[in-house]
Amino acid sequence: MTEASYGEASRSGFEPQPGLALLRLAEGALDAAASASRRTVGATRDSLARTRFLPAHVEIMLAVGDLPEADAAARELEDTAATVEGEVLQAIAAHARGSVQLAEGDPLAALDPARRAFRIWQRLDAPYLAARMRVLAARACIALQDAEGARLELQCATEVFARLGAAPDLAAVKRQADSLDGRVADSSAVSAHGLTARELQVLRLVATGKTNKKIARELSLSEKTIDRHVSNIFTKVDVCSRAAATAFAYENNLV
Repeated sequence: MTEASYGEASRSGFEPQPGLALLRLAEGALDAAASASRRTVGATRDSLARTRFLPAHVEIMLAVGDLPEADAAARELEDTAATVEGEVLQAIAAHARGSVQLAEGDPLAALDPARRAFRIWQRLDAPYLAARMRVLAARACIALQDAEGARLELQCATEVFARLGAAPDLAAVKRQADSLDGRVADSSAVSAHGLTARELQVLRLVATGKTNKKIARELSLSEKTIDRHVSNIFTKVDVCSRAAATAFAYENNLV
């Protein structure tokens, strides 16, 4: 829907959220998206009614780097799904949990809920939603340096999005597929230094002078997770300061 469509819906007495907040997110207006989503979720008390807004809330909170709030929303979806019969909410909750686990830096754990949600959407003949789970699984595979697995997932998702005419999703998958070879090369390059692909990513951001808080927001991770990554980097490359880590990155052509 366009912004005009959401405005018309509001004038007709319909809640334009979470669609409008997701539109702002797609436009890159993160603060506006987060404010709208927090307002909508905060004003909705009924547990079943909240399930309409919580999936988007998880996505938006991850985008702005508020991992604790994203985790709380995912947990609420799981709690509600446990009390309501039907697989749809179970799949939605599994999607949310997998997304949070991936953002927390635990791609292996993220694969299980992604697979569970995928199987449900396939069984319910919901190809678009099943393809989105393939994309989530591909992101986890990339983080685990499983390039072949990621390519297979992205290829299958591409076929579905193309058949359905889902242009934005198709473009996003193409960007991810195009960047896959570069990411794999990065992973190979850092193996000699003992750094994971995520640690290399963090090191590069450290080398730009960014604080852990800014890095956490950019990568949609918690600041605590970034603290751990930075500590691991210092240990692996045997440095004791951000300046020394930056020097190491430049000396070894990692940036």
